[in-house]
Amino acid sequence: MGVLNVTPDSFSDGGRWVDVNAAVAHALEMAAHGAEIIDVGGESTRPGAHPIAEEEELRRVLPVIERLAGEKSIAISIDTMKSGVARAAMERGAKIINDVTGLRDPAMREVVRSTGAAAVIMHMQGDPQTMQAAPHYDDVTREVGEFFRQRLELCLASGIDPTRLAFDPGIGFGKTVAHNLTLLGNLESVRVGERPLVVGVSRKSFLSKVTGTERVQDRDWPTVALTSFLRERGANILRVHDVQPNVQALRMTEAILHGVDTA
Repeated sequence: MGVLNVTPDSFSDGGRWVDVNAAVAHALEMAAHGAEIIDVGGESTRPGAHPIAEEEELRRVLPVIERLAGEKSIAISIDTMKSGVARAAMERGAKIINDVTGLRDPAMREVVRSTGAAAVIMHMQGDPQTMQAAPHYDDVTREVGEFFRQRLELCLASGIDPTRLAFDPGIGFGKTVAHNLTLLGNLESVRVGERPLVVGVSRKSFLSKVTGTERVQDRDWPTVALTSFLRERGANILRVHDVQPNVQALRMTEAILHGVDTA
């Protein structure tokens, strides 16, 4: 899953892809490098980010989605917390709703049900403005897994096909470095209903805290290392900014795990 932030203020690449032509070109480049899903986001969810109006979010994302919808090799994901944005994106050709609030809004669950969208349910403690103030868990792995079980039951009660769902532990969303590392090391234990696990660690600040480097660009290689590690630990979808080296790491890991035909 390639990240396409059409925002002026995202933590790693804010402002680079706000122009529609630039955004589309970048999406096609990511697809050429091996991204099967392009995750289009028009509102930053970095720690401390403030919400934006729905009209502004629609203005940012819809032209890009419309341009990419004709690319048959790409599945478009809309990264949004707003049911109105999600529905409009589905009408323009998106296939996946990536919701950092975990489908807590009944209106968002109805969009998923009525459109037949696939959906990524993410765990977040708090909200983007407050989530990193003082995150606390008695047992982060158990609590994230229980959150997933509750969300799965809620979606079933809402009439959502469970085979359309994937789950994301929300690395960096209301978690300390220790919480993040614990979840990554015990990833398989949070899986529910044999559903896919989505993991996004790309360029996140905890990488700098572990490696001791502060520049965002120095986080790309730790991301590649985690792509390989997490594939072995059971991750099904890796959400990244720099697609090519992560795809290469993924293919090498899969060759070791499953073999490869080099003939």
